[in-house]
Amino acid sequence: MPTARPLPADDRDLESFATVLAEELPDNWTVEYHRHEHAEDQLRNAEDVWDLDKVAAAIAESPLGADAYLIGENGTRLYVVLHPRHEEEALVAAMAPVDAVPEAFSGVREPDGIAVPLDPEQAAHAVAADLLPRYDIALAQVRHNAMNPPQPVPGARLEQVVMTWRKDGSLAAVTTARPAAEVLLAEGFAWEAAASAYVLGGDDTRAQAHAVQATGARLARLGISTALRTAHRPTTDLALPAPPSGTHASTRTR
Repeated sequence: MPTARPLPADDRDLESFATVLAEELPDNWTVEYHRHEHAEDQLRNAEDVWDLDKVAAAIAESPLGADAYLIGENGTRLYVVLHPRHEEEALVAAMAPVDAVPEAFSGVREPDGIAVPLDPEQAAHAVAADLLPRYDIALAQVRHNAMNPPQPVPGARLEQVVMTWRKDGSLAAVTTARPAAEVLLAEGFAWEAAASAYVLGGDDTRAQAHAVQATGARLARLGISTALRTAHRPTTDLALPAPPSGTHASTRTR
C-alpha cells in the first residue's frame, strides 16, 4: 500500500475523498462521481447498494447531495457518500452484482456497509479488512446459488410482502418476516400500530415509486416476493421487481 495521502483540511469533499481512497485501496480502482440534481438521482444511483443497515437508512432518510462509485479491476463496485450525521465520517457500501438473477440472493446475508473516518488511509484499511471480505463471501454465495438453483418443494410456503394502496395515496405493507420488515424500514416505510402495517406516505408519488422499486429489489434478493393490491392507485406507475421463480408479482426493474 502506498504512503498515506491525508486530505487537506480545506478539501474534505466527497470527490477528493473518494479519489484518494481509491489510491489507498489494494489493486486498481477507478472513480465515478455523481452530483444529485434531483431527489430521484440519489435513489436511482443507490438501487444496487447491498446494505440493510446504516447506509440504506442514510439513503432513505437524508438528502446526500452526491455519491461516488469506486470500481475495481475485477468488477467490484463500492458506493461512497459523506455521512449525513457525522461530519468527520463517510459511509462505504458494496454494490450487488447486476448479472445475478434475484433467486441467487435468497438466503445470502447482505454485506452491510460501514462508517469510516475521513482519513483515506484509515478508511482504506477498514474497507479492505472488513467490508471487502464480507462482500467476497456474499458474492461467492450468490454465484454458487446462481449455478446451483434450489429445486422448488411442492406445497412449500413462500414468503411474501403484500402492499395495499390506501385512500389517502399511502401504501401499507404487511409482513411477519423480520428481514422484510428491516427492508421496509430502511426504504422509508414507518410502522403504524393502528393499521398493523408498515406505511409509506404518498405526498411525493415520484419518491414513493422509487422507494417501492428499491424495496422490491431488496426483497427479491432475500427470496421474498412482492404483491401489490390496486384497490386505490395513484397516477404514478410503479413497476415492482420480479420475485423468485414460481411466485406471482410484477416485472423486476433496476
